[in-house]
Amino acid sequence: MLVSLFRYIFSRRYMPVLERPAGDLSEKDFDLESTGSDTSEASTLTGSVKPSFKADSRVISDAIIGLSDGLTVPFALTAGLSALGDTKVVIYGGLAELIAGAISMGLGGYLGAKSEEESYHATRKQTKDQILSDPNSLSESISAIFEPYHLPESLTSEITTHLEKCDPDNLVNFVMSFEHALPEPAGSRALTCALTIALGYFVGGFVPLLPYFFTAHISKALLWSIGTMALALFLFGYVKTCVNVGWRRGRHIWQGVLGGIQMVFVGGAAAGAAMGLVRAFDYHAASG
Repeated sequence: MLVSLFRYIFSRRYMPVLERPAGDLSEKDFDLESTGSDTSEASTLTGSVKPSFKADSRVISDAIIGLSDGLTVPFALTAGLSALGDTKVVIYGGLAELIAGAISMGLGGYLGAKSEEESYHATRKQTKDQILSDPNSLSESISAIFEPYHLPESLTSEITTHLEKCDPDNLVNFVMSFEHALPEPAGSRALTCALTIALGYFVGGFVPLLPYFFTAHISKALLWSIGTMALALFLFGYVKTCVNVGWRRGRHIWQGVLGGIQMVFVGGAAAGAAMGLVRAFDYHAASG
């Protein structure tokens, strides 16, 4: 029974039985070889289970951060610069802000991911040193992990005894996963984070600049830019909300619509504030 349990934990670093409500667990829940695992393995061998693609949630989060900033800040800047009445000023100023903003956002994401990686390795080293220097702390950690699930004391003691005989690296993996709740970051996490945020910012911010490349009339370009950005903000808010709540039910669709409207208001408020400030400065300079 214990061999099945911990082989499953350390091979997949996942414990589905712990997702059950506290108090509903029994020893039969840990007999993994005689339940769902056989069915899952048999289905895989027969080819009845189709592989499914699931995007990395961290990559999606980074893309949302980059796009959300890119769809608001550069739009507000270009809308504000349009008050000066020169299309070239809007294009050059917008491109300069896009490049600088993308680099800044990318560096921020890179440094944040590297800091997270360093924190993980420092915590892992501290955990490993504590396990090697104070074996009694391991028993306390294991008891604290299983305490919310009200497992029988005899079963907890048996699990602790088995874990103490495991390889130190597996012990550290167990404590890091279930006590500290810290997944091991991928080696390319920092670079992926930087590129995703920077690219999202640049793509999102380039949208309001497009109309200024195709028309010399600043007022017409501004109207096209506002319309394009309103549509882009709504679609972004809708998709961002539905990614979190779902797509199929009517309630989810309505929540997506509200999320899209919210993004339009946020972007519109930022653009309106920027235009108002530029016009105020221009008026003050002209009157002075």
